Parts: sequence; structure tokens; C-alpha cells
Amino acid sequence: MQIRNSSDWRDALPFELPVAAAEAVPGEPTRCSGCGPDSEPWPREALWVVKHRHPTNPAGFVRYYCADHKPTPKLAPAPSMAERARRAPRAAAPRKAAAPIIPERPDILCPDCFVVVPATGVCGMCGQQVA
Repeated sequence: MQIRNSSDWRDALPFELPVAAAEAVPGEPTRCSGCGPDSEPWPREALWVVKHRHPTNPAGFVRYYCADHKPTPKLAPAPSMAERARRAPRAAAPRKAAAPIIPERPDILCPDCFVVVPATGVCGMCGQQVA
């Protein structure tokens, strides 16, 4: 099955970063994903929306959370000094010389048939030996 993406408000959301639901998509009250399906709907002003990564869908999926269940943003850790040293620019490796260009052999035509003669030197149409 191939997943087709459509363009809507979810495309504008960053991955794994809580955004106020009223700013992302205003609308009617909805339930928090953490509170469960039996809970009362929350007004959009009290909810947070988070777009999570999905293993098979590159667009991800969206969940609504109340303030009690709002996940903490997953930010990348700051690179350490060892990583910065590893990422330092290095001198480029010397390049190998390009392979020599071998000129193409010009096509030899049979003087009687005017067809290209193969490498054997014998015309395939009339059988004449062409040097």
C-alpha cells in the first residue's frame, strides 16, 4: 500500500514540538489523547497539539494533549567539544588523475556498399575485404 499525502494544516506543524491547538487549528472542543476516550472534551484554548513521527508514514500523526499530559519537546542535545572537533573541516584528499581519453576509431565504410565494416574488416553485405 502506498501512502498518499495531502496538504492541510498538519503539514505546518513541526515534529515533536507542542503547539497551542487554538493557534494551529481552531474549532470545537476535543478530547485529550492522554485522558482517554471517556473524558470530557476540552476547549481548544486548553489543549496542545503535537505531531509525532510515524514509522511508515512520512507525514506523521497528530495528537491533542491537555496541560497535564503535554509531552516535553524532544530537542537534540548540544554537541560536545569532542563532536565539534570531529566535525572540524579537514584537508581534502588528493584527487586521482582522470583516466586517459581513448579516441574513438573512425568508422570504415565499404567502398561498394557504403555500410560500416565491422572490426574483422570484411563487409557484411558483399564480403569484400576492406583494410
